Amino acid sequence: MKRKIGFIGIGIMGTPMIRNLMKAGYELVIYNHNENNKLKELVTDGAEQAFSPKEVAQKTNVIITMVPDSPQVYEVLLEKNGVIEGAREGSIVIDMSSISPMVTKKIALKLLESGIRMMDAPVSGGDIGAVKGTLAIMVGGKQGDFDECIDIFKAMGSSVTLVGENGAGQITKLANNMIVAINIAAMSEALVFATKAGVDPEKVYKAIRGGSAGSSVLDSKFPKMINRDFNPGFKVNLHIKDLKNAIESGHEVGSTLPLTTDVMEIMQCLRVDGLELDDHTSIVKFYEKLSNIKMEKKDTN
Repeated sequence: MKRKIGFIGIGIMGTPMIRNLMKAGYELVIYNHNENNKLKELVTDGAEQAFSPKEVAQKTNVIITMVPDSPQVYEVLLEKNGVIEGAREGSIVIDMSSISPMVTKKIALKLLESGIRMMDAPVSGGDIGAVKGTLAIMVGGKQGDFDECIDIFKAMGSSVTLVGENGAGQITKLANNMIVAINIAAMSEALVFATKAGVDPEKVYKAIRGGSAGSSVLDSKFPKMINRDFNPGFKVNLHIKDLKNAIESGHEVGSTLPLTTDVMEIMQCLRVDGLELDDHTSIVKFYEKLSNIKMEKKDTN
């Protein structure tokens, strides 16, 4: 029998990650700050519901967190009825949220005072990668802890890399999301330009995807844009959060991030327009608004 795992945070990403752990044969004890249909479905399918992060930690020795931002991670791990109150010495916390590297380091040190080990292991691949179990997982922590949990990681991702000590995983994820945001902005700008010039954006996409402008971002995001599918895989407000953490971390270490700052302002414009809960591919709408044109499928009839 494989070890029992605790999982805190049942949303777009957490739900399929839990399902993949269950498919791999792990028992799951799960908690969410409010009850939702996803939680109820997981319990029906065999997961055990806990009613506080403390209870999750009491019933498991590996606790995964997947919540929105630094304050939520701090709350479920360190505040009243948090993991720190229930975890046994030697337990491992794996925070797979995307949060501030500085906060990660502070939380890891606080947990260590109680004998609780921690790894930060944010992911890339979005909801599709979470469902397919093909996430890229970037881990900060000790080699021994990483080796102990490698099978757990592999149940959720196809690429798992230990990149350094606590906080290094979060730095890597911020770098990843900076590249993704800038890439989406660049492809939006270019394809709206092509549309405004009267060239079919789908043909432009097909022409450039195999060349040096091609990328996994282009291949995964263009279909959503051209089909006007802005249902969230990764919400604008969450990408704003990540870029905020990146800019603050850049200031902390003395690294200048001019392109990241520009894309942050584009996303802030989307938020002002009420699009903060849409997918981050709605960056294209910013360029469409500026150019007074909509990028969509050409009528072939």
